[in-house]
Amino acid sequence: MLSQRLAFLYPFLAIVLWAGNVIVSRLSAHTIGPQAITFYRLLFAVILMSTFVGRTAWRNRTAIWPHIGEFAILGFLAMCLFQSLSYLAAETTTATNMAVFTALTPLLTVALSAALLGEPPTYGVVFGGALSFGGLLYLVSGGDISALPRNGIHPGDALMLIAAFVYALYGVLLKRWDLPITGWQSTYMQALCALTAMFPAFLATPAPLRQLNAETLPLIAYAGGLASVVLPFLWIRGVQQLGPNRCAVFMNLLPVLTAAAAIVMLGEPVKLFHVIGATLTLAGVGCAQAFRKPIIAAADVPRANSG
Repeated sequence: MLSQRLAFLYPFLAIVLWAGNVIVSRLSAHTIGPQAITFYRLLFAVILMSTFVGRTAWRNRTAIWPHIGEFAILGFLAMCLFQSLSYLAAETTTATNMAVFTALTPLLTVALSAALLGEPPTYGVVFGGALSFGGLLYLVSGGDISALPRNGIHPGDALMLIAAFVYALYGVLLKRWDLPITGWQSTYMQALCALTAMFPAFLATPAPLRQLNAETLPLIAYAGGLASVVLPFLWIRGVQQLGPNRCAVFMNLLPVLTAAAAIVMLGEPVKLFHVIGATLTLAGVGCAQAFRKPIIAAADVPRANSG
């Protein structure tokens, strides 16, 4: 019983580190280029993982190589595109907003699974999606949805919505392909492929935006070590002991922990519209996770298609 309770520490600590990574994204804004910090964090992560994964991955190369294309796509989505969009978004939105959009990922994953894997949509996805969409509109409008047509939304909020879709697509493809490789070796190969893909973008970054100094090195160390190596380890262990669904619930803590850290470290104010918008959004995510009854029964799908 005690060991099961301790197992909850794995996803909780992973979300704590994820919240810290959002803060790092905000701190990196206007300090180092998005492509540069993405490249550096990947380089640091690959160097770290090479010490304990590199040899076993090399021994398993005959099993890994046939799936190199899948690793390249997965690495590009999760470690290049998602991270670069997050760092870019951090320049024009708050850490709290970034965390709320990221916490939308489980809902988007279920929705994309219905679209791409043929899984029937559930009542939770439909009603939860509508609730989350309303919460996001309230959040990005600052509590005045009628002002959206006049003021629009922050570019960072739009970028984070795209980033959440990208990460949800990553999760769906990971499930669809179900690669016969261990979690660590898969993460290592994705990081290697992502590092290769980011190199041209790194070279294209202006020199002042890719400098290593006392201000950027701690951010890279956190992002490349804790967020890219320790966080996946904790999450994988949590999924192994608790299952993916129970771990996904911990994503709802991300906005709360991020907001608390943003208040202390960044001085970002959290206002009533943040609380209402985030609550509605997370309630929608919770609906998608809790109400899994399909709107169209699986047995009815072939019948509908045959007509």
